[in-house]
Amino acid sequence: MEYYAGIDVSLECSSVCVVDGSGKIVREAVVASAPEALIDWFGSLGLGLARIGLEAGPLSQWLYTAMKRAGLAVELLETRHVRDAFKAMPVKSDRNDARGIAQLMRLGWFRPVHCKSIGAQEVRAVLTARKLIQTKLLDVENSLRGTLRGFGLKVGKTTARSFAGRIQELVKGNPNLETIAEALLAVRAVLLREFNGFEKRVRAMARSDARTRLLMSTPAVGPIVALTYAAAIDDPARFKSSRQAGPHFGLTPKRYQSGETDYSGRISKIGDAAVREALYQAAHVMLTKPVKGCSQLKSWAMRIAKRAGRSKAKVALARKLAVILHRMLANGTPFNAAAAA
Repeated sequence: MEYYAGIDVSLECSSVCVVDGSGKIVREAVVASAPEALIDWFGSLGLGLARIGLEAGPLSQWLYTAMKRAGLAVELLETRHVRDAFKAMPVKSDRNDARGIAQLMRLGWFRPVHCKSIGAQEVRAVLTARKLIQTKLLDVENSLRGTLRGFGLKVGKTTARSFAGRIQELVKGNPNLETIAEALLAVRAVLLREFNGFEKRVRAMARSDARTRLLMSTPAVGPIVALTYAAAIDDPARFKSSRQAGPHFGLTPKRYQSGETDYSGRISKIGDAAVREALYQAAHVMLTKPVKGCSQLKSWAMRIAKRAGRSKAKVALARKLAVILHRMLANGTPFNAAAAA
C-alpha cells in the first residue's frame, strides 16, 4: 500500500501526518523544523512514502532541498491552492493543516511549485536588500521634506549630492530643526553609502552572468530587470511554452465563465510581484522614452494604447516582454527586434 505525508511547517516545530491510500491516518507527530529531524523521522517509519507535501514558505526551500537530496519524494505546494482547499475547514490548526496536506497529496489535487536554485535565491536576496535600503532612503528624504514644509521651508528640486546642503541651509538658525536635520541626514548618509555599494554589487553580478548579459541585449532591460527576471525563471525548461511566462507572473486577464455569464477582468496579479514590477518598468521606458532597436514593439504597443489606453498597453507590453525574455533564455539567443515583433 502507498502512503502519503503532509507537513505543516512552523518556525520551531512542524506538524506531520501520514495517511494510507484509503485516507486513514497512520502516524502523526510534531517534529523539529530542521531537515535532519524530518529525514530521521520519516526514515524511522519504515513505510514506502509515495509523496510528501509541504506548503511553500520561508523555510520550505531549505527543507525541500535537503529532503530531496536525501531521496524523499517531496513536493512543494502552491500556497494559493492549499489556502483555497482549506477554506471549508471549520477548525484551523497546525495538526489539521498537516492532515489536509496529506489528503491533498493522496488525491493528487495540488500544483507543484518550482524550488529555485541556491544561486537564484542569493541573487533575489541581494535585490531584495537593495530595494529595502532604497525604500528607506526615500522615506528619510521625504520625511525631511515633509517636516520642513510644515514650517514653510521648501526644499525644492535637488540632486543626491546637493540634498544635504540644501537641508542644512534651510534649518540654519533653528536649533530644534538643526537637531532633527542632523540626525536624519546622518541616517541618510549611511543608507546612501550602503545603497551605492549594492548598486556596484548588482552591476558586477550582471556583468559576470551570461544569462543576464543576454537579457540586457533587449532595449529598456537593464541590470535590475535582467537579474530579477533571470532569478525568477531560474530554469527555462520548466515552462513547456514561452507563452506560459505571462500567466505565471500574473500578467494575463482573469476570466469568469458560467452559464450565460462570460467576462474577462483585470490581470490576475498571481506570482512574483517583483518580476511584474520590473517588466512593467521596462515596458514604461520602452513606451515613453526614445529607446533604439524596438520600434516595431513600440508601434504594436502604441496601437493598443490608442484602443485601450496607455496603462493597458504597458501591461500588454510587459506580458510580451516576459514571453520574449523567456524565449531568449531558452534558446540562448540575443534580442531580435523582427522576431519579437
